[in-house]
Amino acid sequence: MSAGRKANDAMTGVVEQESLFLTDLGRRVRHARTVRGLSRKTLSQTSGLSERYIAQLESGQGNVSIILLRRVANAMGVRLDDLITGHDGLPDWPVMRDLLAQAGPAQIAAAKDALSGGSRAGGARPRVALIGLRGAGKSTLGKLAAERLGWSFVELNAEIERENALSVQEIFAIYGQEGYRRLEQGALRRLTEHPGPLILATSGGIVAEPLTYDLLLQAFYTIWLQARPEEHMSRVREQGHLATTGDHASAMLELRAVLASREPLYARASAQVDTADVPVATMLDRLTAAIEARFGQPVSGAA
Repeated sequence: MSAGRKANDAMTGVVEQESLFLTDLGRRVRHARTVRGLSRKTLSQTSGLSERYIAQLESGQGNVSIILLRRVANAMGVRLDDLITGHDGLPDWPVMRDLLAQAGPAQIAAAKDALSGGSRAGGARPRVALIGLRGAGKSTLGKLAAERLGWSFVELNAEIERENALSVQEIFAIYGQEGYRRLEQGALRRLTEHPGPLILATSGGIVAEPLTYDLLLQAFYTIWLQARPEEHMSRVREQGHLATTGDHASAMLELRAVLASREPLYARASAQVDTADVPVATMLDRLTAAIEARFGQPVSGAA
């Protein structure tokens, strides 16, 4: 084979790899957007980029600049994320990253425990966090269960609003998604020190923030409230959190995509309670039974 033919084949291979890279990049961007429950329009407004560009990026047609930067990284034998994010003040970071990549589940758990302070705050303390998509019943059932058990009830969004004297909508408008998530993590950390039994209702998207969600899983007995997509949609509409006009089919499609993207994250919860096709009283019995099974707390008034 001639040198020219080899060079052409090599270049073809490079182009194919770059195409796969852009496809994977688009998939990761799309997944990150979906798991956070953001539409392309919302992402366009908050990022200052056009919906068309975001659509192109997600379809594997990213800006050529990222490919050129990738070639520079490959030529130097360094990782692309090191050039982008930078860890100049952490000379041991590359070693730590490579060790973690090769570590087993037990080693990773030990590392997380050490880095988070050496103890798992959850233990046997009677603290329960409810997770699930909007409309799962976290606030309604959490409040009812707390009243039945004689525990405290806190809605995380309400706590964030109380601490900052701003509504969630105002926080997003002023600080953006990143700012809200920072305040959310701070409020959650303070709630881990709550002295008595507590039931916490979280936002549906808390599972999309790895550090915050990991803190939640460590410090609280986490229960996933499950429902069918149609029930989520119906409950949200009844609560007045979703416009009754518009394309219902598109809204359902988007809701199903969000639920599908979050299901593996919700599944990390310690327990699951099915709230589908049953009255509120039955949902409440199931939830309090799940709490009782974990903490041995006598549940008064259960049917």
